[in-house]
Amino acid sequence: MFLLRKPITIKSMTPNSLWELKVDVNGYKNKDFTNKELVTQACKGRSFEVIENKYGSTNSGRVKVRLLEDGYICWLNIKDIESNLKSKQTWKPSLISKAEIQSQLPKILKWIERASHNKNKYLWGGTLGPDFDCSGLIQTAFALKGIWLPRDSYQQEQFCEKINFKPNDYEEVMPGDLLFFGSKAKCTHVGIYKAKGLYWHSSGPINGRNGIGIDQLQPTNENPISSFYQSKLRSIGRVVCCHDGRTLP
Repeated sequence: MFLLRKPITIKSMTPNSLWELKVDVNGYKNKDFTNKELVTQACKGRSFEVIENKYGSTNSGRVKVRLLEDGYICWLNIKDIESNLKSKQTWKPSLISKAEIQSQLPKILKWIERASHNKNKYLWGGTLGPDFDCSGLIQTAFALKGIWLPRDSYQQEQFCEKINFKPNDYEEVMPGDLLFFGSKAKCTHVGIYKAKGLYWHSSGPINGRNGIGIDQLQPTNENPISSFYQSKLRSIGRVVCCHDGRTLP
């Protein structure tokens, strides 16, 4: 005997309900359906909680959600998800130990190297690939090994264990440590340390490489991109735990 499941409709997506994506989707900045500003992407298999849904009978709007793995809040197009969801009753984070995280770092760096060989460009909000933004590249590389980090670079900086360093002295920096760049007021960019003074990052077309590339912590005058980012280096952090899905400021 077959049991017929009720079809998932817009009305099913009530506040606090939990869902799993069956497809990759884009996450947008606000509820304005005409605004195409991307802030993140969510791959098939990710889960979310509905925060707000004011479109009870039309799929031409957006629903406000919290992506559960990183606590990130964004808006999804209803037409993209309505028939591509699986209902969930509960959700809990996947947490692994510091030792397990450290064991995955060589694989994470290898994945980023492979990603750099794909044709790619910098994409604000990109996490699905081949086009990434800076923090999207880092988050995805770790997530593929079961290690969830916060979404944005400034959140990743706050999340990491800080590593002490002095200008031009990076002896304490280990492969897989995260490098944070920006102003004194705020972090705006992130990369990941490779080894021997080199790091991977996805940088933009202005003062960057418009995609994934390698730069140097101690650049020569012949490397203006490395020199630009070296002048913006503000902190270095180490990933020692998994994000538990809480929404961060």
